[in-house]
Amino acid sequence: MPRRLPPLNALRVFEAAARVESFSAAAEELCVTHGAVSRQVRQLEDWLGLNLFERRGRRVVLTASGRAYLGEISAALDRIALATSEQLRATRQQIVRVNAPTTFALRWLLPQLSGFQLTHPAVEVRLTTSEEPIEKLGDECDVAIRGSEQKSAGYAVHEFLSEVRLPVCSPKVLESHPIHDVPDLAHHTLLHSATYPGLWAEWLAASGNPGLVARNSRQLDHFYLTLQAAIDGLGIAMGPTALVALDVEEGRLVFPFDGPALPAWRYCSYVRKARVEDPAINLFLTWLRELGQRFSYSA
Repeated sequence: MPRRLPPLNALRVFEAAARVESFSAAAEELCVTHGAVSRQVRQLEDWLGLNLFERRGRRVVLTASGRAYLGEISAALDRIALATSEQLRATRQQIVRVNAPTTFALRWLLPQLSGFQLTHPAVEVRLTTSEEPIEKLGDECDVAIRGSEQKSAGYAVHEFLSEVRLPVCSPKVLESHPIHDVPDLAHHTLLHSATYPGLWAEWLAASGNPGLVARNSRQLDHFYLTLQAAIDGLGIAMGPTALVALDVEEGRLVFPFDGPALPAWRYCSYVRKARVEDPAINLFLTWLRELGQRFSYSA
């Protein structure tokens, strides 16, 4: 059976006027005129066939029927307000602030992030980059990602991704000068990063070729520039396997050697222990761990 309901706006006006026992105060609360309140109350009384107020000059006083009705209506409006608030809270977009190293963010996290947003559209990930120790971030982020061990007092720490370093280059580099063994690197340009200047020397020593001299060497300021130069065919870089995994999958880069593999970063997430129960943060961390399993690489 359809519900038999009185005019709902009149109910709202009645509840405000009855609660303060004043049409003027109710009008001010509802941002309407005194006359509008009076008309809405009269409409409700006519619909019910009851007098809800006694008019005593400029004052109004609830009748016994009005007082009984107010108790029921107030409780019903409270339940509606509570249900509405809970629904809004459940559907309101939640924000997870993530701070990660720049190269990691550009080459691994950001290209994957659309997958998380499609799966969890109610959670917005706001990404910032820095290399600062996590204790200096304070409340500026909800999840910090770092590739080196950090002081973790007060934080829940979870490793989600491991990688090693191997030589990496564009397929077109191998077309001009094929590589069959390490000595063939003498015919190529080796790309170095100013932030990790000793990687090639370390790898060549591990491969048993510490004295190898390349045809040319080129140094770039930042590691992500070195990787981009490798993609563009400017030479061969020492690539962290996780950070070049998508490029390898899509054919932009190849590993000319299976080893030796140099140890690289073991990436961890850091979350303040006070926030570990946050549902949105846990959704992001679960996604991070599942994705990390796909890209982890060990020697």
